[in-house]
Amino acid sequence: MSRLGYLLRRILLAIPVVIFGTSLTFLIIRLGPIDPAAAIVGSPDTPSAQAQYEETREQLGLTQPLWEQYIEFMTDLLLFNLGQSWVLSPGAGTYDLILTYAPRTLWLGFWSILIAVCLGIPLGFYAGLNPNTRADYLVSFGGIVWRAMPNFWLAIILLALFAQSQQYFFGFNWSGFLVESEVTGAYDFSDITTWDGFVREFKRVFPAALVLGSASMGNEVRIGRTAVLETINSNYVETAKAKGVSAKKIVWKHVFRNALIPLVPVITSEAFLLIGGAVLVEVVFGINGLGYLFFQAVINGDLPLVASLMYVFILVLVGVNILQDVLYTIIDPRVGLEEGGA
Repeated sequence: MSRLGYLLRRILLAIPVVIFGTSLTFLIIRLGPIDPAAAIVGSPDTPSAQAQYEETREQLGLTQPLWEQYIEFMTDLLLFNLGQSWVLSPGAGTYDLILTYAPRTLWLGFWSILIAVCLGIPLGFYAGLNPNTRADYLVSFGGIVWRAMPNFWLAIILLALFAQSQQYFFGFNWSGFLVESEVTGAYDFSDITTWDGFVREFKRVFPAALVLGSASMGNEVRIGRTAVLETINSNYVETAKAKGVSAKKIVWKHVFRNALIPLVPVITSEAFLLIGGAVLVEVVFGINGLGYLFFQAVINGDLPLVASLMYVFILVLVGVNILQDVLYTIIDPRVGLEEGGA
């Protein structure tokens, strides 16, 4: 089977997953405790309020049979007709809101993945190449401790450390680094090309990125160390040594490439951590990203916005899984491709 055929097969297999996840989202938001009509007009305590409440429900289509709501819901999402916000920004398109808030989450995700990959993998590989040394013990212990720290606890500690301190950390004054929490505000990256603008935006996102990256950094250290130890003791490495291949070439051509295979799901799983952890981290640090928008949409009963964000999250997770499978075939062509040719 060619790589293109393998990719098409994975995409076809992902379609039922998207439909199932979207259907489950519909059941949760339609049968759950969220009442958008009450969020718009208030509690129907009086007869006039009750009449307005029922009229609002009818206008929103909540009085239709559940199966009709489901067909309309699925059709709109599959056609990317995401509708409009009901509560947070009445009349504003959910697509426009997602585009407004997505840059913050992408900026946060970029640094959280970069911090985890650039620190976790090199430290794990270094510990694996120098087993049973002081450096190995120190890196392994540090990875275990860092992984054991809960994200919410680390977020609060960093929040108190940076927000209350007037001292300089890493050459920056971190006081006042938080982003203003305004749910309808826009985020402008136009000045990021300047050094001052870049430093300002980095200061805003660094503590949150450190918290998000910490969730996978410890795993990358541990799995990277184990993968290097297993690879360096394999038969083909011993054969290369017997043929007189230099140690540098063995490490870069044989050890590192094969040690990356078990790290692929760890690295790609950071997308799952980014989506799940972004809600908590963005709320704690006041970063107006998709996680913060999702939190506000849930507590305010904005069903179209909740459904649209869940659909986007599902597509991202399914896409990351497909990317993970493709990366497997690039790093190790034996994975998946040989199945079709058997």
